[in-house]
Amino acid sequence: MPASLPTVATVPPSALQRGFARSYAEARRKFLDAAAACGAALTEFPHPTETGHEGEVLAMDVAWLGAADAPRVLLVTSGTHGAEGFCGSGAQVAMLGDAALQAACRDANTALLLVHAVNPYGFSHLRRVNEDNVDLNRNFMDFDQPLPLNPAYAEVAPLLLPSQWPPSSDEHTALMMTVARKGMAWYQAAVSAGQYQDADGMFFGGQQATWSNYTLRRILARFGAGRQSLRWIDVHTGLGPWGYGEPIYMGPDDATQLRRTRGVWGESVTSIHDGSSTSANLTGLAWLAVPQTLPTIDYAGIALEFGTLPLAEVLDALRGDHWLHVHPEADENQRALIRQAMWQAFYGDADDWRAGVVAQVNEAVHRALAA
Repeated sequence: MPASLPTVATVPPSALQRGFARSYAEARRKFLDAAAACGAALTEFPHPTETGHEGEVLAMDVAWLGAADAPRVLLVTSGTHGAEGFCGSGAQVAMLGDAALQAACRDANTALLLVHAVNPYGFSHLRRVNEDNVDLNRNFMDFDQPLPLNPAYAEVAPLLLPSQWPPSSDEHTALMMTVARKGMAWYQAAVSAGQYQDADGMFFGGQQATWSNYTLRRILARFGAGRQSLRWIDVHTGLGPWGYGEPIYMGPDDATQLRRTRGVWGESVTSIHDGSSTSANLTGLAWLAVPQTLPTIDYAGIALEFGTLPLAEVLDALRGDHWLHVHPEADENQRALIRQAMWQAFYGDADDWRAGVVAQVNEAVHRALAA
């Protein structure tokens, strides 16, 4: 982690705040307005069945900046994990207002492809999962094959969703004793690695491809077919130190590919495969859409994971959210407290955090262009 967060010296805090939003509807409006202002070509993929928290239209929106026949594409995505979208959306709006960055893309003969709100339902309803309680970043599986088991999740699941929220002291103690005995790394992996058996449980990967899965693969095929190379930056939040964007390798467990990715984004790139990442080893990740859709393209990608709160607090926010999912009868006070916890777990509502996000995404884009 750097000694201090990068800052965007030329952008005052008030301008940074204007690029970020406090609701999906506001974030979408800012993204579409910024894209139109800089002349980007816009494509809308409306959600076929769901509406937002405020009754608004939900969509995966795509902005293309660059020549139609650009041989190289730089993809930046936001909102794969719904409530994490406030961070990525703000960074995308900043990119759309950054003439120097857009000029650098043109000079590199590279088109900029921004996909806003991969999971618009979760973004709007302040959930990490989609309308089916599916974690999209566990959903890119071959569903014609047997799905993996997660016995550690089955072991801890009865303790994750208590009978009431907040949990009683006895329920809290039971979980903490298990974590103390097994270790925090075991707990994180057990909960977050992905599971495919409990549809109402946490980090559920689904039993079939979701609308967002299908739509993202459509976008890759439509905008990536015939290109020479694809570089992908997927913006996430909720793991690691406050405001630090950990670059996490998005690719197979292959040492050569990992070296190539570090050749693009530097030796600070971590990997879930060798234990260097704050993330556990996961299944069904979204980057698998690339070989599924564009099997011959020259690909490298990272997730930029921006830290917010300590891991235990983030997991507790998710536990509360899933408790609410299975207890629709909860009163409005409980709902408000749980939503506030989700907001704090996945968005750093402070000027230094926003400035660091914009600076680090900008740096990652320039590294991709330079490589």
